[in-house]
Amino acid sequence: MLLRAIRPFAAHPRIGEIVVALPADVLEDLPAWLTDLAGGRLRLVAGGRTRTESVLAGLRALSPEIKGVVIHDGARPFVSPEVITDVLEHVAAGRSAVAAVPVADTLKRSDPGGTRVFETLPRRGLWRAQTPQGFVRATLEQAYRLWSDNGGTEATDDAALVEALGLPVELVADRTTNLKITTADDFRLAEALAAP
Repeated sequence: MLLRAIRPFAAHPRIGEIVVALPADVLEDLPAWLTDLAGGRLRLVAGGRTRTESVLAGLRALSPEIKGVVIHDGARPFVSPEVITDVLEHVAAGRSAVAAVPVADTLKRSDPGGTRVFETLPRRGLWRAQTPQGFVRATLEQAYRLWSDNGGTEATDDAALVEALGLPVELVADRTTNLKITTADDFRLAEALAAP
């Protein structure tokens, strides 16, 4: 899954460096295929306890000359080259961007116990944030400084940290097939998508 998530970035002509944040125990005992890929444009670093700490570790590992950053989840193996390009174009123009899909389902807020509908939310204008997310590096570093100064609470994505600066983040329309694999059902769907 990780290899499939890395490939579109490794093949993209505008990606200069790739940093993959891994759990420390995985980094100590890398699988052969990942050891073979490391080096050159691909760097491996120890991630943190949370997603946010892992992104920060990756950000710190980039060469100083890298001015734009694109962040992608290793659990999203079906990103399209077109979406990568669209996000990169926003970054090249000095803007922050997040790949996203408009919400199509009806959304219900539950009671605290999660057993009864409390309200139905209007879905117009709601989007599901995905990755890649792209930022001017200086903007992302500023967002992480604010995050650290405010106690370093976990953020669900990097766009939220940039939003906390009061800066705009633009939407890049993505595909629903750029799914995040977090459950056994997601994995079965991914196998179907990956089948020849």
